[in-house]
Amino acid sequence: MRAYARELAFQLIFERLFVKDNFYDEEFFASLKKDEDKAFAKELLSAYTSHKDEILNLISSHLVGYELDRVYKVDLALLCTALAEIIYIKTPYKIVANEIVELAKRYSTDKSSRFVNGVLSSIIKSLNQPKE
Repeated sequence: MRAYARELAFQLIFERLFVKDNFYDEEFFASLKKDEDKAFAKELLSAYTSHKDEILNLISSHLVGYELDRVYKVDLALLCTALAEIIYIKTPYKIVANEIVELAKRYSTDKSSRFVNGVLSSIIKSLNQPKE
């Protein structure tokens, strides 16, 4: 199931926010039964790892009243996961936004789903603006 693969990738991205070393993640991926789910989770983690600085800069530029280092790490990992999937895997943003907000409700604070949704909406709007 792709939702579980996304959740697994989010957990690994959360870990990456704290630990600089890359770990062997095959034990994590082993819980995914379908090869396409494993491939998706690996692709999502790879997209984040390859574009981490760009993703964090994009998030930082859309925070209102916050610095990046003051954002809850769970919320930051959720935003990173969403942006890696939307920008680099090209999953439709409506699907990703819905799934990420649901993960925020499960993993973070009561207000986090609104915060994550607001920041993500702001970024999506800016990405969809025509370039001049």
